[in-house]
Amino acid sequence: MVDSSGWIEVFTDGPLAERFLRVLAAEDRLVVPAISILEVFKWVLREHSEAQAIQAAAAMQRGVVVDLDSRLAIAAAQLSHALKLPMADSIILATARSHGARLYTMDADFRGLKDVELIAVQ
Repeated sequence: MVDSSGWIEVFTDGPLAERFLRVLAAEDRLVVPAISILEVFKWVLREHSEAQAIQAAAAMQRGVVVDLDSRLAIAAAQLSHALKLPMADSIILATARSHGARLYTMDADFRGLKDVELIAVQ
């Protein structure tokens, strides 16, 4: 699973895009939290255009999109409380854990978590 920072890195062809593209290539196993679509669409809309935001959302929907339900919301709230994570980050982590997925991210809020791979500029 790739969080919003990774998707944005890919869509902007950033220096770490290649690392995320390797994960995204496995579309049949790719888990995409609906909140990541919100975050990425909003960012691309603000920084580029609505047409590009629609294209980004379409690309993200090639994976298995996971909607936020009450079970996931409670798990996210528990993670947010225990790990002091912001709301969106806790939903993303709860989604990854509920699907047994490893989370790939550039977001330092996830530093030190065993099921997260923090990708940073070397």
